[in-house]
Amino acid sequence: MSKHEKKTSSVLHYPVLVVFSLFFIGLFALDMVTPDRSYSELENTTLSQRPTLTQFTAKGLNNYFTAYTKYVKDQVAGRDQWISLQSVVETTLLQKQQNGGILLGKEHMMFPRTYGLLSSEERTLPKNTAALTSLCQRYPGKVNVLVAPAASDIYKENVPANAPLLDEDGYLDQLSAAVQAAGGSFVDVRQTLTAHKSEYIYYRTDHHWTSLGAYYAYSQLCDALGLTPFDPAAHTALTADGFYGTHYAKARTWNAVPDVITYYDLANTLTVWNVTAAGQPAEGQTTGLYDTDKLTVYDKYAMFLHGNNGLSRVQGNGSGRILVIKDSYANCFVPYLTANYADIDVVDFRNYNYGLDKLIADNSYDQILVLYNFDSFKSDPYLYRAGVTG
Repeated sequence: MSKHEKKTSSVLHYPVLVVFSLFFIGLFALDMVTPDRSYSELENTTLSQRPTLTQFTAKGLNNYFTAYTKYVKDQVAGRDQWISLQSVVETTLLQKQQNGGILLGKEHMMFPRTYGLLSSEERTLPKNTAALTSLCQRYPGKVNVLVAPAASDIYKENVPANAPLLDEDGYLDQLSAAVQAAGGSFVDVRQTLTAHKSEYIYYRTDHHWTSLGAYYAYSQLCDALGLTPFDPAAHTALTADGFYGTHYAKARTWNAVPDVITYYDLANTLTVWNVTAAGQPAEGQTTGLYDTDKLTVYDKYAMFLHGNNGLSRVQGNGSGRILVIKDSYANCFVPYLTANYADIDVVDFRNYNYGLDKLIADNSYDQILVLYNFDSFKSDPYLYRAGVTG
């Protein structure tokens, strides 16, 4: 027997090693011919790109190999399928009740694993509370604060047993007291949402409330302000199914039940304002309330109000003006306000860093609504701008 035959024969004594070697060789070859992706729509995240070696030093090499390791992980062929396979193994075979930082609850509901405030949130939450109290003091009788509770606060019985979740109610009670002491109004929607918990008021796979959940909160705001609420029966309801939200993007469970987005066929327009270098808003592009093209992509919720614009104005059918300072929970809420106001100005501090007081002075708003969900309220690094005067 030749040396070559002996080597081949000895290798064949280890079939598992041969299979794994061929598998990784094939995966390497597939990686070489698969084009890099800049964005993972399923995970709603930007993917690492191939790094370049800029410094041939110990530090430069270390930075390069660290970046290259992340690049290989992000760009591995079949990334989406590998993540799905991992989820199937962990949730089905290992019977895990959480995956990717998401708690897997009853009735196919998914909840973020929030056991306490992060160290950054321990600093941010007091700052944001102080910003709201300052806003209330500057505009007494005009500021309404609506902080939507997380689904886990409403559906406690669906959260996996013994999960030590954050005491959200305690923080909301403190915020309510601070807002009212400063002369503002706190619209506490917890009881209202709890009363309707048997209905479809929160998405299963996403962190937002549904349009129905937003409507119940909106109706309570109308009661507080003495307004006649939007009448859903007078408008055509449209739906889009197959929505998998932010929680699913992290957990990727094989048996997730997709959500349905509902919106109303409204003729109102939305203008996204351009802000000049001097901080002056100038009228920009005008379009409809909904970006229906988003219904064909993964992040379907982005169809509401065309996403999170810095400053935009919705033309309503009522009278007077309202300013909405918000996170994305307001995106499906704002269309209801068209029944009550002529102008609905919408500010998202993530993309708006200009004088709020000047905007308010220039537009003489009848009401100011601050609408957040508690998770973003406790962590938003930009909400402090509501407390900046001038």
